[in-house]
Amino acid sequence: MSLLSNLRRRAIAAIYRPLIARHERFVASYKRDLFRGISGRVLEIGPGPGSNLAYLSDVDHWVGVEPNRFMHPMIRAELARRSIDGTVLEESAESLPFEDETFDAVIGTLVLCSVRDPRRVVAESARVLRPGGTYAFIEHVAAPRGTRLRRTQEWVRPIWRCCGDGCCPDRETQETLRQSRFDRLEFEEFRAPPWTLPAVVSPHIAGRAWIDGAKR
Repeated sequence: MSLLSNLRRRAIAAIYRPLIARHERFVASYKRDLFRGISGRVLEIGPGPGSNLAYLSDVDHWVGVEPNRFMHPMIRAELARRSIDGTVLEESAESLPFEDETFDAVIGTLVLCSVRDPRRVVAESARVLRPGGTYAFIEHVAAPRGTRLRRTQEWVRPIWRCCGDGCCPDRETQETLRQSRFDRLEFEEFRAPPWTLPAVVSPHIAGRAWIDGAKR
């Protein structure tokens, strides 16, 4: 990894928690509902500094796949603070290093916007999920086509990706999930208020997806 890339990732790790603090307070109620009942072996894609660990009180073992290694010390500190047995790996979410049907739940928040191949990440998440397990998510998404906000998202995308560690404000994550191998998908749409995030990333979805065990 280049020196410039290391400096960029180190800077993102340093500013991420204060940058996202207001959004975390806003989505806390969504996360409490979304992660209620999640237990057993849990995989988290892109955990960042480990903010979601606060909502996982019944986990046997947690694994976080976080490509930014400068986030890892914060994750380990959060695991220790909450007495959660966990492992953090610097791996690619597009090619998870786990056997099929390894986890009882897979979670991800604000992650599909910045991965290289969101369809592959969703497919990998489904692959490692046991029959009847849950994929739980909160993502910011593209505004409806033809709207002023969607045009703005498309216009700022090159600059946003450069400054936001690969984040694409106009990803149609709803369609990615609808076209995935999950048999059931439930989500709600909402807007993050302007005091939490810029308007260009205000459209959100939060929900869960499942695969029927009989189709394995």
